[in-house]
Amino acid sequence: MEDDQFEKSDDPSRDPDSSFFDRDRHICFLEMMYQLLPSAYQEQEINRLTLAYFVVSGLHILRAIERIDKEVVINWVLSLQARPKSPEDSENGQFYGFHGSRSSQFQSTDKGPSEQVAIPNGSHLASTYCALAILKIVGYDLSLIDSGVLLKSMKNLQQPDGCFMPVHTGAEKDLRFVFCAAAICSMLKNWSGIDRGKAKEYILSCQSYDGGFGLIPGSESHGGATYCAVASLQLMGFIGEGFLSTNPSCHDVNLPLLLDWSLQRQAVDGGFQGRINKPADTCYAFWVGGVLRILGADNYINEKALREFLLTCQSEYGGFSKFPRLLPDLYHSYYGFCAFSLLKESGLNSLCVELGASFSSICLLGDDNFEVFQISFPASSLYCSNPSSFDEAFSDSIEQRVAKIEEASLVEAFSDSIG
Repeated sequence: MEDDQFEKSDDPSRDPDSSFFDRDRHICFLEMMYQLLPSAYQEQEINRLTLAYFVVSGLHILRAIERIDKEVVINWVLSLQARPKSPEDSENGQFYGFHGSRSSQFQSTDKGPSEQVAIPNGSHLASTYCALAILKIVGYDLSLIDSGVLLKSMKNLQQPDGCFMPVHTGAEKDLRFVFCAAAICSMLKNWSGIDRGKAKEYILSCQSYDGGFGLIPGSESHGGATYCAVASLQLMGFIGEGFLSTNPSCHDVNLPLLLDWSLQRQAVDGGFQGRINKPADTCYAFWVGGVLRILGADNYINEKALREFLLTCQSEYGGFSKFPRLLPDLYHSYYGFCAFSLLKESGLNSLCVELGASFSSICLLGDDNFEVFQISFPASSLYCSNPSSFDEAFSDSIEQRVAKIEEASLVEAFSDSIG
């Protein structure tokens, strides 16, 4: 999210209660996002699958996955998969992954939206990662995916230097897409789609002089890029148990510098910054905190200070903002939930850090120890044309907000409204 996407709140009467992690309010926030996306998200239409991932995975972390219709979500996600029209087409160099939204899959004609035609395959690595993660979270058997075609076509995206581009038509190439490729192979339990040796060499070439990783070789160290590097190495089997305790000279990664750079990202206010001389930001509590967890060095985090910083970014509306006193957004909310899972907050599912989602605790869903609203929400995700109504929708108590949503009778199907 851009810094100015949601304006800052200067009304002290609207300060959230920052003394505890408000799980119920966060669940309500995600339910609102499942029902009604504020108008500011219209420019994110092409990333609709990613927004859905933040909602679905967020609800699972909060142990509230029962709030969605899993079958509807599965059918919608599967409808976004790109498939070759014939066996011969699987050899045409295109990537057969998942589209980010219906708008990247079809376009309207002059006859109006009822007349739509398919556009050239624009499936994307990041969308494919999100699609598989959603399906895995809701319990879909990923062995039913035609992984052979997907992974064979994905391998065409890997470049001679080991990096990946996200679409077969050509685009920027950096560590984000190496991570997506590694995560896809990990979830499908099939590594035929990536040359791990080449990918490893590319990752190592991105480590900067100060120990962090840049998105590309020679670029500034960045918290998100460092996560992508370390998580990819973990997924591909190059970082194992006891990595921190082994002789640093045995590592291809400059581990002492990496640890030093990562630990120095915790700022004086307790939060984590993404780069040197930047303010602390909610999402880096996961990006950098996740690196330290993978490396087994998270015990060096000042967890009390981090928790206090995160709670200053917790919104009274539910969710988290990038900085204190901003309105919440889905991206920072999701990684705020991830951060609290890393902090072992009570009532949250544990996180598979290297995949950035919670997969291992599906058996805990519906745990009777947690009281949740037993309300069946209509499955839609409409845009709100009046930005002020987003503020109004959250102005009442949780119970009143739930009643308002029910009264709204948002009856359009999830598969239509977000497709």
